[in-house]
Amino acid sequence: MRTLVAIPCMDMMHTSFVISLTGMRMKGETKFVYSVSSLVYDSRNGLARRAIAEKFDRVLWLDSDMEFRPDLFQRLSDDLDEGRDMVAAFYVTRKDEIKPCLFKKCGYEHHEDHVKPVAKTYYDYPKDSIFECEGVGFGGVMMNVSLLKEVEEKFGLPFAPMLGFGEDLSFCLRVRELGKKIWCDSRI
Repeated sequence: MRTLVAIPCMDMMHTSFVISLTGMRMKGETKFVYSVSSLVYDSRNGLARRAIAEKFDRVLWLDSDMEFRPDLFQRLSDDLDEGRDMVAAFYVTRKDEIKPCLFKKCGYEHHEDHVKPVAKTYYDYPKDSIFECEGVGFGGVMMNVSLLKEVEEKFGLPFAPMLGFGEDLSFCLRVRELGKKIWCDSRI
C-alpha cells in the first residue's frame, strides 16, 4: 500500500506538529509532501494532483497546526481496510469557541429567493466509535486516491471552495453528491 502524507501549510509547521509527525508509526510505503501557499485549497488541489499522478493508493491529509497520536496513521488505515473510502480522526478547533471539526449537517437550504449554506456542528456524536457524518475538517483525514479521482473527474478541482464553504467542506459536499459516505472515528 502506497500512501502520500499530504501537508498543506502557509509558511511554517508548528513544533508540536513536527514532534507528532516524527513519532507517527507508518505502514507500507509512505512519502511525505508539503505544499506552501496562502491559499489552502490551492495547496490541497496540487497535492491531490500529485497523489493521482504518482499513483498512490491513499492520501493522509494532515494540517500543520495540529497534534496527533502516534497510532493515527495505523488506525485510519485500518478503517479504510474495512471498506471505507474516507475517514477522519476526531479533533476540535484550537481556539475559542472550542468545538468539534465535525458536521452533522452540511449543505444548502433553498429559500424562495436565495440559497443559504448551512453547516451544523456535530456535538452529540457517538463516542468511541466510527460513524457517518456529513462533513469533516481535514486536520487528519485518510482517503483512497480512487475517491480523489472520482471527485476530480466529475467536478474538476476537488478542493475548489463552493459558495459559503471552505475547501474541506466543499470536498465533503462533492463526495456526498457522488453517493459516497464520510466517516469519523471518535476513537482517534
